[in-house]
Amino acid sequence: MATAADDSRLGGRTFRRFKDGSHTWDSMHEKIFVADTTHKCPTYVHKTPPCQGSCPSGEDIRGWLQIVRGIEKTPPDMSMQEYAFQRLTSANPFPSMMGRVCPAPCQEGCNRNDVDDFVGINAVEQYIGDSAIAMGFGFEAAPALSGRKVAIIGGGPAGMAAAYQLRRLGHASTLFEQHPELGGMFRYGIPGYRIPRDKLDAEIQRILDLGGIEVRCNTRVGADVSVETLEQDYDAVLWALGCWNGRGLFVEQFDATPNCVVAVDFLEAFNKGTLKYTAPRVVCVGGGDTSIDVVSVSRRIGTLPDYQELPEAAATGREVHTQEPAAKVASQVTLTTLFPLDQMTAAEHEVQDALKEGVTILTEVMPKALVLDENGRATGLIVVECEMKGNLPQPKEGGKETLIEADLIVSAIGQYGRLDGVEDMNNGRHLINADALYQVPGKAGHFVAGDIIRPHLLTTAIGQGSIAAETINQYLRQEDMTKRPKVDKHHFNLMQKLHEAGLDPKHFEEAHTDDLRGTSELDYAVHNYEDRSKSVIVPSSSLFLGHFQTEARQQRTEDVPSAEAVLGHFAERMNSLAEEQAVREAKRCMSCGMCFECDNCVIYCPQDAVYRVPKKQATMGRYVATDYDRCIGCHICADVCPTGYIEMGMGE
Repeated sequence: MATAADDSRLGGRTFRRFKDGSHTWDSMHEKIFVADTTHKCPTYVHKTPPCQGSCPSGEDIRGWLQIVRGIEKTPPDMSMQEYAFQRLTSANPFPSMMGRVCPAPCQEGCNRNDVDDFVGINAVEQYIGDSAIAMGFGFEAAPALSGRKVAIIGGGPAGMAAAYQLRRLGHASTLFEQHPELGGMFRYGIPGYRIPRDKLDAEIQRILDLGGIEVRCNTRVGADVSVETLEQDYDAVLWALGCWNGRGLFVEQFDATPNCVVAVDFLEAFNKGTLKYTAPRVVCVGGGDTSIDVVSVSRRIGTLPDYQELPEAAATGREVHTQEPAAKVASQVTLTTLFPLDQMTAAEHEVQDALKEGVTILTEVMPKALVLDENGRATGLIVVECEMKGNLPQPKEGGKETLIEADLIVSAIGQYGRLDGVEDMNNGRHLINADALYQVPGKAGHFVAGDIIRPHLLTTAIGQGSIAAETINQYLRQEDMTKRPKVDKHHFNLMQKLHEAGLDPKHFEEAHTDDLRGTSELDYAVHNYEDRSKSVIVPSSSLFLGHFQTEARQQRTEDVPSAEAVLGHFAERMNSLAEEQAVREAKRCMSCGMCFECDNCVIYCPQDAVYRVPKKQATMGRYVATDYDRCIGCHICADVCPTGYIEMGMGE
């Protein structure tokens, strides 16, 4: 500090006071380098990102995005695509399928929504899945069989996911499937232009290639094989039989009216190839993805110029269309929904595609009554303007009524189980009860997963199949049924990553250790790291959002036909990203809850206390550490950490 009295010692330079107080030098050390000193020091806390927290399959989304972008390095003998595939499929063995049809709750949860727009997780997932098929990737070899066998009733997403996870745990299984082929709703509920059958077949075959998985199609439990036989021949039974009965509309005479059908029957007939055209005027009531499939299929298959059939016969599989007619015309197709267009439960792009394809959508209306002719057949549906009160629609007072003329009315408002022959499993709602571990209450050795618990998303069924497999594994090994973690996902495993990089901590022997304090220089422990991923989902408020610049999403292109060109258009609509696009999109991930090596903490630390781990000791999750002899607890590192990975907490 210098004052006017020191002028002579400053070489005679003139001291000039600009204003009161300016003659006193600010202390760089006091004002910056030791500002806000506390007894707290940084620790590196692994948390779950909200994309993963929102994913019913529990995928390590952040992890495989890090691999695609190049932050997490691949093993020497593996490509980026294969490494990302292996990480993704630890939770979900159907990346090509789910990258196409999952409504992506992960994208709704993405913290990047608070910066510009969500990360296109589905698009990158499809890229990984399609790359795996094109490059012929398989799963890692399964362990030796344990000698235990599990009967799985249902070869859809839940049953196939469970068979896959059980085989990875060392257990054999038999899939009992009522249809001619495996796939469940993948194959018989979703049209091929959304789920290409060659890619579905490839992902199913990859599971079967693990070995130890027997398949018995065209077999219905309760008719072709008894539950008692399964209990005798198998060590456990998993019920994953899905929901193949559709719910009718809540209007008088719907069930008794012959040309009123349910969506699950309509789509099954189309996907089996027995429904090649439909009625001239089709009305579907719904608003979810299933209803979009009904109306989009109806526009594609069209009708005949001189249509004379009973449309319900082919729509329910009672009549089979054996040949594709030479001449067709477009059907008039209407979809009604309780909600405004932007609040429909169907994926937004599916709704927009349907509109482009010539579907008429009436929003915020509810069915009021059928209009019947003298033969008891429906000629139309009366709908009335409505509003939601709680979870139930109510007609608006004085609301406008509309008559929609129809030759076929399709209900797509929900599904329930078909439990013929296994009525003992029915919980009274045509579903099967499950506890928190996916056991059937009161029936030892019986487990359940998928829509038969409660109809939901395909990704939900896959996630439940995975958890049920872990519970069955504990049951078969006679282990304690452990409580599931609060954030029940497939988490990044630092110890596994250290092992992969040849950085395993050395064996710890407490008897040979005199003092457990001050062990930061010893190599039997992982320092500066805490794993809270099983209990904490990191919100955007814990991130430094100012680090991220606005960047447009890399969007997939779609080949959506116009209303004039939709008839007979069965080509896939959704195109995969190219590699360069997938990498660019993955780089938009903010790596919530995990370091992505931006160096902010190293650059801004005023004490040089935060440092990069030596390259030979570094791997994902171990990029930076802190020298606590230098750290003064100023929390600047935590403030500038974009991902919320650094928290001030040690030292308390």
